[in-house]
Order: sequence, then C-alpha cells, then structure tokens
Amino acid sequence: MTATFATLLTRTVLIGVAALPLAGCISFGPKPPPTLMSLHAVTPVAAGAAHTSDDAHAVAVSVPVAVPTLSTQRVMVQAGPNSIAYLKDGLWAAAPAVLMRNLLAETIEAKTGRFVPDARFVGLQPDTRLTGTLAAFGLDGPGKAVIVTYDGTITRSGSPSIETRRFSARVPVSSEQPQAVGMALDQAANQVAGDVADWIGAR
Repeated sequence: MTATFATLLTRTVLIGVAALPLAGCISFGPKPPPTLMSLHAVTPVAAGAAHTSDDAHAVAVSVPVAVPTLSTQRVMVQAGPNSIAYLKDGLWAAAPAVLMRNLLAETIEAKTGRFVPDARFVGLQPDTRLTGTLAAFGLDGPGKAVIVTYDGTITRSGSPSIETRRFSARVPVSSEQPQAVGMALDQAANQVAGDVADWIGAR
C-alpha cells in the first residue's frame, strides 16, 4: 500500500467516524401520531346513487380559503385571547380546508340531490358556485369547546347579486385528548355543512 493511498484511506475513515454522532442527531420532523384525524359525513351520498345533471343543477364547491393559523395539518387550540397553540398528538389526514371542502360537497349532494363535481371535472361549469373562508376550526381551550366557522359566498351565473352568510357551530368537549377533540370537530363540521346545504337548497 503506497503512502498516498494509506493517507487517503485514513482521512476517509476519520470523516466517516466523525459523521456518525451527527447522523444520530439529524431529525426529519416530529414522529407522526399512530392515527390521523379526519371528517366523516353524517349525511353521505347513498351507495349506487346515479346523477344526470347539467350546469343549471350542479354546484361547484371550492376549497375554502383558510386563515393562516389553519394552513397546517395540526389541530389549532385557542389558548387565550391573543395566543394560539397546537394540540399534542393531534394531526389531520389533510389540511382542514381540504377536509371541509370534501365534507361540504358530500353533504350538499346528499341533502339537495344536486351534483357536485370534483374540482378536476371539467365537463360541467355549474351555474351555482360556492366559495368561502374557513375562519375557525379548532379547540377553544378556555371555553372547553370546539368551534367551526365558515363564511360562505354563493354566486350564480347570470345574476349580479352575491349571497354571503356565516355559519358557525360550537360543541363542548369532555377532554383535550385528540380523540375527543376530533369527534367534537367532526360533529361541529357536519352541523355547518348541513346548514350550508339547506342554504343552497334544491333546484
């Protein structure tokens, strides 16, 4: 073995050994909880339900705009008048705004009988369009309750008017454990979705 090769090999080994402690300290983010939270429609579309629709009878439902504190999969906790935190071990399966959009679409279609196409479905351009803002979707710590607030806007083709309405639901929680909070948020979100469906109505 030449002196040059031996020197190079020694340096390579030393670099590898030096990197071992550092590798043990590297973290790619917090470990996810064993289960993820989601929303489930209490008024789902019946299995095998078929729709024949046109633009006049379909409804486009957009993903709500979320306030900055809800632009995460973590579960927001209002800890005080001017402070927020996030629930330990609570994590949504997707961003709250996406989950809420899917729940709205499912509930509207089930309750009104009107077709709600997927956002990627370009075959229809519904005359009725629902947009909105998800203003609250989390736990009110001091109040021991969850709150879901959705500000909806309806626009209709050929109509110069814009309809807006705020929907809000508050459900008490028995504890701040993720399972209890998730179930309460699911109940509150379904209440809001049902009220929005009644607002849109059948046509």
